[in-house]
Amino acid sequence: MSQSLFDNATLDGSEQDNTMRPLADQMRPKDLGDIVGQDHIVGTDGALTKMLSKNHLPSLILWGPPGTGKTTMARILAGHTDLHFEQLSAIFSGVKDLRQVFESAKIRKQKGKSTLLFIDEIHRFNKSQQDAFLPVVEDGTITLVGATTENPSFELNAALLSRTQVLVLNRLDHNALENLIQRAEVFYDLPLPLELAARDTLKAMADGDGRYMLSMVEQIYADTDGDNSLDIEGLTKLLQKRAPLYDKGDDAHYNLISALHKSVRGSDTDAALYWFARMLAGGEDPRYISRRMTRMAVEDIGLADPQALSVCLSAWDAFERLGAPEGELALAQALIYLATAPKSNAAYAAYKMAVVEAGKTGSLMPPSHILNAPTGLMKDLGYGAGYQYDHDTEHGFSGQDYFPEEMGRRAFYKPVERGFERDIKKRLDYWSKLRDQS
Repeated sequence: MSQSLFDNATLDGSEQDNTMRPLADQMRPKDLGDIVGQDHIVGTDGALTKMLSKNHLPSLILWGPPGTGKTTMARILAGHTDLHFEQLSAIFSGVKDLRQVFESAKIRKQKGKSTLLFIDEIHRFNKSQQDAFLPVVEDGTITLVGATTENPSFELNAALLSRTQVLVLNRLDHNALENLIQRAEVFYDLPLPLELAARDTLKAMADGDGRYMLSMVEQIYADTDGDNSLDIEGLTKLLQKRAPLYDKGDDAHYNLISALHKSVRGSDTDAALYWFARMLAGGEDPRYISRRMTRMAVEDIGLADPQALSVCLSAWDAFERLGAPEGELALAQALIYLATAPKSNAAYAAYKMAVVEAGKTGSLMPPSHILNAPTGLMKDLGYGAGYQYDHDTEHGFSGQDYFPEEMGRRAFYKPVERGFERDIKKRLDYWSKLRDQS
C-alpha cells in the first residue's frame, strides 16, 4: 500500500497498529495542503496559510459540518508551530480539566513556551466554562483552537468570540469527495469496485462528510473481492444509507425551514416541495412544519387569498387524524396551495406598524363620541355625544374618526393589487372618497 500522503504515527510520535485504526484516521492528512475542499482556508491564498506565513496564529474557531477537516487542521497546526499541543473534548471535560490545562500552560509560559489548546465540540461548554478561557486567551497563555458544528453566533458567548477568529469550513463537494476516493484507491493500491453511477451515488450518500465517506469506502473494500464492480443496487444493499444530516437543534433545522418559507414566499412550488421532503426525511416533526405553514398563510399571503389560512388549518387537522405518512400528503397539498396563491404581506405590515404606533402613543383615550355612556355623569362629560350609527347613514358608512383625538388618522393597511386584496382596495378607496366628502 502506498502511504506517501499519510502518517502512521500518533501525536506523541508513537506507532499505532493500522489494523486497529479506521481508514479515515489512517488517511488523515499531515500537511495543510493535503486537506481537500477547504482551499479558502488552507490553499495558497487561504486565510490559515497566510497566518502561518506571517508566523501569527490567533485563537481560532473552526466552524463546519462533520467530516470537513476541523480536527485535522488543529492537529496539523500543532506540527506547524512551536506551541505545546493539548487536546480536550468538551463532551468529556469540565472546568476542573480546563484549570489543570491552564495551570500547566502558565508554568510552561514562564519557561518561554506557549500552548495550543484544541477543544473539540467547544459549543458543548456552557457559559461559565466558556468564560474560563477569557483571561488565558487574553494574556496569550494559550492559543485556543475550537471546533464546532454549531453556529458560533448562537452557541459561543460574545466575549469569547471577540477574542477569536472564526474560520468557516465548507461541506465537501463532489470534486473533494472524488479526491478522497482516489486517495483511498492509492492507499489500497486497488480501484474502488464500483460502477461509475454507483461511485456518484456513494458521494451523494456521504452528504459532504469526508470521514463518513471513507468509512463506507473501507466497508466496500472489506466486503467485496474486488473482481466485480457493484452497481447502484449492489451498493445500496451493501451499505445502509444514513439519514440526512439534520438535527432539530442545529443550523440545518433553521436553514431548511427558512428555505421552505422563502420558497413559498417566492411562489416556487417545486422548491417548496423539495425542502418539505428534505425536512421530513431528516426527521422533522410535521406539526412544526404545519405551524410554520400556517404562519406563511397569514404573513405572506394574508388577505390576497383569505382561504389560505383555512386550507392550512384543514391540512393540519387532517394530519392529526391520519398521521404519517398519509397525513403528509395533506400538508403537501396545502403547501402547493400556499406556493401558488397570490402573495401579500399588507396585513402583516399593517399590524407591525400599528404595534409600533401603539407603543408610541401609550394610553391615549378613544374619542369621546365612540365611548359608551351608561351613567349620567358620563353623559354629562360628553361620552357618546355626536356618535353616528353607521347602519342608519345613507351608504352604511358614517366616515367618523375612530382614532384618539390627539393622534389623528393613520393609514397602516395598504392592500396590494393582487388576489382578493384588489377587491378590498376598491372598498377602502370608496370609503376614503366618502370620508373626504363628509
